[in-house]
Amino acid sequence: MLLIYTKNLTPRISYIFKHICLRILGVDVVFTSAIEEFIAHGGPKISYGKKPLGNELFFQSHGLLEQQGLEAVDITVKKWGDTFGFFSVSNSSALPFDIFAASFFMLSRYEEYLPHVKDESGRFMATESLAFKEGFLEQPIVDIWAYIFKDKLLETFPSMNFPEKKITIHPVVTAAQPYAYRQKGLFRSVVGYFNSLFRAKFKSIINRTQVILGLKRDPLDSFKWIINIANRSNFTVTFFFLLGNALTFNESMNTHRQKFKLLIKYVADYHDVGLIFSFNALGKYRELKSEKQRLEAITNRSLNCSINAEFLVNLPDIYRHLVELEVHRDFTMVFRETVGFRAGTCTPFLFYDLDYEIKTPLVVHPAAMTTNAFNKKYTSDIEKTINNILTSVNNVNGTFTMIFSNKDFSSEESNKLWRAIFSEKLQKYAS
Repeated sequence: MLLIYTKNLTPRISYIFKHICLRILGVDVVFTSAIEEFIAHGGPKISYGKKPLGNELFFQSHGLLEQQGLEAVDITVKKWGDTFGFFSVSNSSALPFDIFAASFFMLSRYEEYLPHVKDESGRFMATESLAFKEGFLEQPIVDIWAYIFKDKLLETFPSMNFPEKKITIHPVVTAAQPYAYRQKGLFRSVVGYFNSLFRAKFKSIINRTQVILGLKRDPLDSFKWIINIANRSNFTVTFFFLLGNALTFNESMNTHRQKFKLLIKYVADYHDVGLIFSFNALGKYRELKSEKQRLEAITNRSLNCSINAEFLVNLPDIYRHLVELEVHRDFTMVFRETVGFRAGTCTPFLFYDLDYEIKTPLVVHPAAMTTNAFNKKYTSDIEKTINNILTSVNNVNGTFTMIFSNKDFSSEESNKLWRAIFSEKLQKYAS
């Protein structure tokens, strides 16, 4: 247990210290604003504020955690050993940067509340982020800072105990389009035939016919393969299905068909199943609730986790809806086409609502990448990038989450690399 003295215990201070100490390092914390209690405490203790009380282990506050509301923040990022730091403090502090304020800035997604340029889908772009601009996007920098803090604690309190941790592998598989040809219904199938004929895609016509007649497996039906691999592995897989309208007619399917529901039930027998909230439903509470109820009716379970279509996160509205809907876990915190840690961490964290200054029960699971981020890269570049990210997560005993699609595991030769990464590389780290 670590005792923390702070003159004024704000929700921000409580939130970030509990995340760093408890969620990342596994050490419980207790706060006090009573100097007498702090002095009398014989165990590990630190103070956090503007000035030290005496000669205790002191970490100086930048001031962000004592504030309320939003305002423009002047940030200067500096190189710090093998990583970076910002919110510089004086030499009286045990560390040259206020890593707690900096961590709060990253986890709260403070910069996403401030004015910024969005992409055509309304997403916060990687190029707008501080991490991208300053070159630390591919570092789980909050976790790195936490371990620097741990080392500083051990220097002063060498008998302090920290639980042993190791990397957690948690791949995610989205299935916005479970099938290419099956379960489309008569109208969609006829339109598909005419579309292929118009574009002279005769191979597609043959494949569609063979699948519909049951002579061939649907090319996107990779669920049995994924489940078989996952059942032999030491990692957890979460699947996500789309029940609302797809953005394109070609990808849409009749989700009311019994065989589609049986697919979801089959997958749910082995692994967690979550919901992809459709793009048109985002921001509309009633539509979100309707889609949630549809999945719950199929699985006969409460919806535990979700992901937003097109990886759209408009803070704070969408997350507030999830809290109100009692969805416990979100997996949308990722940049769709850029590798890196959008929130600067590889550890799941609680969503902090900056407008209301409250910690919510929604757990945000940050992902390091989607397979969409590698559309224009060579195989060697993909393997090198994933190895580097895995190594950085392993160094801080964090959680490696990568977002795949069922399309990535089809039998096409171009997907050989994704099948190898899922069945071999991730398994190696999970062992």
